[in-house]
Amino acid sequence: MSDLADLAGRTKDVYARKGLQYDDERSRALFERGWLDRFLALVPARAAVLDAGCGAGAPIAQYLIAQGCRLTGIDLSVPMLERARVRFPRARWLEADMRGLDLPDRFDGIVGWHSFFHLTPDEQRETLGRFAAHLREGGALMLTVGPHASEAIGHVGGEPVYHASLAPGDYEAALRALGMRIVRFVAEDPECDHASVLLAQKAEPGGRRR
Repeated sequence: MSDLADLAGRTKDVYARKGLQYDDERSRALFERGWLDRFLALVPARAAVLDAGCGAGAPIAQYLIAQGCRLTGIDLSVPMLERARVRFPRARWLEADMRGLDLPDRFDGIVGWHSFFHLTPDEQRETLGRFAAHLREGGALMLTVGPHASEAIGHVGGEPVYHASLAPGDYEAALRALGMRIVRFVAEDPECDHASVLLAQKAEPGGRRR
């Protein structure tokens, strides 16, 4: 467990060194499109969207921008942010840690695609609260997580990186306590490169949802 805790603390350094290689090698097939469209169906046109762990902006932020979203991306990897700024100069790119998210903005939607799962279980619970606080009423939250409670080791540019997930029921309980509900969850979705995807929505005043 101590080895995993140490690995969890090195995620920023790995992406600082290997982030551009990861971006170069990342698939642009956009197998994520179905989930991105489900997310967009829950937010208004010209939605203000936060991409938490945006990397270099392609293909997730790229697709959201193309659909008219007013996008803010946050990441810890300076090289990846610099590439995102060159690619998409009209979006806003900030060096920031989702674990300490504290922006004056409120968003119609937040996406944490292949980023949120680098946090430890305790950090995930804390960050869910920060996400909920930054969402407008009725806002959508989409995250890639794991199929069950676990800690694991992935790889970026040939270097190990930490991955973790809560159990689906624990996500459901944590989100419910924050005034949100899971709209859809698919474990290891075969139509999305076997990603486990969670889509949730924040209640509107009076408990209504879009």
